[in-house]
Amino acid sequence: MSVKLTSRQVGDVTVIDASGRITLGEGASAFRDAIRDLAAKGHKKLLLNLADVSYIDSSGIGEMVSGFTTVTNNGGQLKLLGLSKRVKDLLQITKLYTVFEVYDDEAEAIRSFR
Repeated sequence: MSVKLTSRQVGDVTVIDASGRITLGEGASAFRDAIRDLAAKGHKKLLLNLADVSYIDSSGIGEMVSGFTTVTNNGGQLKLLGLSKRVKDLLQITKLYTVFEVYDDEAEAIRSFR
């Protein structure tokens, strides 16, 4: 199963709920397209909820970085929510934990955009 993405609005923050696997191929490209589409439509505050993501490979990590860059270059912010231990470890190994703002609590993450 590849990734399933759904977005919802909480105030002026767009929350993207991801579930499944973000891997090379269909999963990573769906992820990339969703982020670029939201950025192109003017969504500046994106919160990526990864609580239901079971697996991310290096391609998926690359797409997260690409999405972060796209949103940032458009004057927005992309933050992460609900990382599994495996994904947290992956971000620490790759030193990307210093790039992304990471939250465990959705309400706290949404407040951080203010």
